[in-house]
Amino acid sequence: MEFVTCSAEALAIHRKINRTTTPYPRYSSMQERFEHWAARRPDAPAVVQGDREVSYQELNRLANGLVGVLRAEGVGPGACVGVCVPRSPEMLVALLGILKCGATFVPLDRDWPDERFRHVVADAGCRWVLSDQPEQLAGRLDGAGSRLLPLDGRTLTACDANPPCASTAESIACVYYTSGTTGLPKGVPILHRGINRTVYFTAFGPVDKRSRILQLGALTFDMATSEIWGALLSGGTSVLYPQEPVRLSRLGEVIRTGRVNLVALPTSLFNLIVDEAPDVLDPVATMTVGGEAQSHRHMAKALRAYGPGRVFNLYGPTESTCVATCYPVDSLPSDDMPFPIGRPLQNTRLYVLSDGTRRLCEPGETGELCLAGDGLAAGYLGLPELTREQFIHRDIAGVRERLYRTGDRGYLLSSGDVVFTGRYDEQVKVNGFRVELGEVRHHLGGHPAVKRCFVTVSEGDGPRSLVAFVIPHTVDITEDDLREHLVTTLPRYMVPARIHVRDDLPLTSHGKVDRQALQGVLPHA
Repeated sequence: MEFVTCSAEALAIHRKINRTTTPYPRYSSMQERFEHWAARRPDAPAVVQGDREVSYQELNRLANGLVGVLRAEGVGPGACVGVCVPRSPEMLVALLGILKCGATFVPLDRDWPDERFRHVVADAGCRWVLSDQPEQLAGRLDGAGSRLLPLDGRTLTACDANPPCASTAESIACVYYTSGTTGLPKGVPILHRGINRTVYFTAFGPVDKRSRILQLGALTFDMATSEIWGALLSGGTSVLYPQEPVRLSRLGEVIRTGRVNLVALPTSLFNLIVDEAPDVLDPVATMTVGGEAQSHRHMAKALRAYGPGRVFNLYGPTESTCVATCYPVDSLPSDDMPFPIGRPLQNTRLYVLSDGTRRLCEPGETGELCLAGDGLAAGYLGLPELTREQFIHRDIAGVRERLYRTGDRGYLLSSGDVVFTGRYDEQVKVNGFRVELGEVRHHLGGHPAVKRCFVTVSEGDGPRSLVAFVIPHTVDITEDDLREHLVTTLPRYMVPARIHVRDDLPLTSHGKVDRQALQGVLPHA
């Protein structure tokens, strides 16, 4: 156990923001919380998709029926089961059935390349994979040692009796795979307790039986955790977007007809909505946004369109069960400051550390953002050395903490709000100079003609160079105009060598900028 040094000022501000302990069912499993609501609100809608509505009682009975099938196949406590099912009530039946076995679900995406698909299945030790279309996956699992189980009329039979609870709050509920520095994705095991805690966040309003939460993210995207379980573990309703790509007109229809009152949106999709169709979100009482640094311009437009008390900037990595801090967008910070990510949410703590995580930072001093509390993951699946590097133990003024090192840089304001300034690994070296991509993006996005932008590094056959992609408000903006704007605020070495003006930025299924789709133009920049 290493000790952290700190000044009185640094300790005082951290103690102020970390008074977050709040009562919640800390020792319950997700099975117990869902069955609590199924017994209390049997006829209430648990899930809605289009014209289809499934009650808590029906969803619970179908999940109980699936338990019998899974157990007959050998699925038991601690086992990992892959889930490759599109957004649907059946997807929720699969997740609940696996959890009721005391097992762990592993989200899979049929659009993944074969190599990634097989790696995740094998790395997680999935001996079974549940799918609504198993014939499409048969050839992709060669050598993985997994058995495909169809999710069909045979497996979707109802049963009234709840199985005995085989998991605890400290059991692993699911494993999410995130990008790894080795080129292979790494598994992050999420505990029942970490997911249970997300239902009791009150910083952006109550999540309860009146909540109708949009489920838009792919199951493999960690944001789906709060979308799905925020509803099902609070007695609310999960409103599922159809099994189709996101279209703003369709999204508006789903929100209106589903009477959605809470959405969680990735930053890029939120910005697109604010630019192209802000009325889509008019009926929504609470909008949470996260996943990427926020744009001042888009948040200003959102504040004008929706008013205070409705938009909240969230921050949190998968390793902290997806959400860690919240900033209510009731007013705008100064243009020269990155957008704050707010304060730690309930039962979550945050520390800004420097000097190799051995010193607590004072307000205004930049350091690494480290997280603690009930949301922390168990570590990395099968990677003990990486787990020891990223999940560390520190004594902070007599308080022993298990911390997750996020790799994110930031500082505390005197108010206690945290400002995210970028990733340590987003600090790149170009022509011998250190460059913060976030700083370039911030100033480029400050041009009045820029709707959205993205900055990266070209790694072609030639020397490294900065490359930017811009969606403009007007068609007459040119690369030279944007470069002239940047040289007034940035040194020459931080001005991108090429600025591509585009009609759009490609998005992944998770709603983030698709870096791979842009790779084709990078070597030619």
